[in-house]
Amino acid sequence: MTDIDIGINTEDRVKIAEGLKRLLADSYTLYLQTHNFHWNVTGLQFRELHLMFEEHYTELAVAVDDIAERIRTLDVAAPGTYKEFSKLSSIEEVEGVPSSEKMVDLLTKGHEQVIKTSRDVLKLAQSADDESTAALVSDRMRIHEKTSWMLRATRK
Repeated sequence: MTDIDIGINTEDRVKIAEGLKRLLADSYTLYLQTHNFHWNVTGLQFRELHLMFEEHYTELAVAVDDIAERIRTLDVAAPGTYKEFSKLSSIEEVEGVPSSEKMVDLLTKGHEQVIKTSRDVLKLAQSADDESTAALVSDRMRIHEKTSWMLRATRK
């Protein structure tokens, strides 16, 4: 770490960055899972799901960059390997190619997990008066809440 004075003490910056690392790992794992499902979805809803998954992974690609850059802004190294992400992520990888219905269920669960991870990070940011992280994480929560709603709606 270098000398940095942005109004957040070192201990809080490290705690927030550690939370953001978990959020980054969850988001990247969800990105990869969504991209995999985009490539491999089949069935009666193929076109709808194929296009929806593409929208989702494209949005997640931007999100992981934003999260990693916030970690760097806090002067902490961002994780960037599958090995690191697998240790940090709360989202389990999927073996094989599930049915389209199962894909939707797994992605819904993944987005809901990202929401829960975001809530944890939001609390850390708020307690340290880190408005920049709070805004980023709050925006992420809103997007994942809407996405999980849309996924659930396809299963009704």
